Amino acid sequence: MSEAPARLQTLDTVRGVAVMGILLLNIVAFGLPEAAYFNPRAYGGAEGWDLAAYLANFVLFDGKMRGLFSFLFGASMLLVIEGAEAKGESPASVHYRRMGWLLVFGLAHLWLVWFGDILGGYALIGMVAFLLRKLPVRRMVILGAMLVVVQTVLFTLLPLGVHYLQSIPEGAPGYADAVKQIDDFNRNFGIPSAAENARQLALFRGGYAGIVADRFAHNQLGPLPMALLYGSETIAYMLFGMAALRSGMLRGEWPRARLRRFAWIGFGIGVPAYAAIAAWLINRDFALLPVMTAVFVLTTPVRPILFLGWAALILLLARPGGLLTERIAAAGRMAFTNYLTTSLICTTLFYGYGLGWFGTLSRAELYLVVLAVWALILLWSKPWLARFRYGPFEWAWRSLARGEPQPMKGAAASG
Repeated sequence: MSEAPARLQTLDTVRGVAVMGILLLNIVAFGLPEAAYFNPRAYGGAEGWDLAAYLANFVLFDGKMRGLFSFLFGASMLLVIEGAEAKGESPASVHYRRMGWLLVFGLAHLWLVWFGDILGGYALIGMVAFLLRKLPVRRMVILGAMLVVVQTVLFTLLPLGVHYLQSIPEGAPGYADAVKQIDDFNRNFGIPSAAENARQLALFRGGYAGIVADRFAHNQLGPLPMALLYGSETIAYMLFGMAALRSGMLRGEWPRARLRRFAWIGFGIGVPAYAAIAAWLINRDFALLPVMTAVFVLTTPVRPILFLGWAALILLLARPGGLLTERIAAAGRMAFTNYLTTSLICTTLFYGYGLGWFGTLSRAELYLVVLAVWALILLWSKPWLARFRYGPFEWAWRSLARGEPQPMKGAAASG
């Protein structure tokens, strides 16, 4: 057999870390009111261990795991395209069937399970990224860097808009509308009113029908708004992933010295930059304008540097044949299933139609749930793949995209 199995495991291992790591951020959105995701003063605690949990996530994981997930999505997308071409199939037909069904899964996840879906957005953006698949590696990297710059410029408009609204004097024309818009920004990024937090607590501790009705009311356009807002950087991250696959990084072909250099650069630049931004936020007491400036503008150009450092570090630490590496790689091979299953578990724990824990745990306490979910993912993924070729949702996606049920029984191939 060729070297394909080991090479594929490198991709699966990084993907496994990403799908587990993204829960470090999503758990806040599962368990606390919306603004708490960006602002520790909104809810869940902003002192002691709660503040420490926020800062550790902000510096090391926030946005980086999403970026890593997008990076790997681009690599996996290219891998499927190359596989279709090798079999003499139409890569466009294979790709767009997959993206079409991924959009269906994403819409179902968004409307019926959890408002924080990323699958639908990936499907839409993946339809565009397909057109860039034949670019040389160097051009992929250059175009990706340019798109990050574009995203930074576009994001700058958000805090500028908040600054303008805050500058309108009381009694001036448009002041009432400005106050309403500032309240909307506070609901998402600042410190919401007690009434707003109470509304969210009542909603998510309530029944399934009310939660779904609210989700439909606020997400009528599905993933389109988020795809437009984050589109430039997400395409950039997918391009970086395609470049990493084509250059051999995600095939396990890079020498360790090169990976070490990438890790040192990524963490050497990214961690101090994020730490400085975090110190500034603390100094400004997490006020609305600094929070929006930080999460949208200041972090955007630094984020890809740090998540590329993460990718290099994971590849360095992964030990082929190691028990933990095997478990993480299995989790990555079932990333689609594990991502959706995590939503099903967490919404059942936190929402009113389940245990109703929403808003009852502090920010730091939420990570006890993360550890428990991680344990489940690591425990179940490898035994499942010892008996079945795909994870349950991978099988469903593959069968729908191919138009017929795929063989399921039998251990997953290692290559």
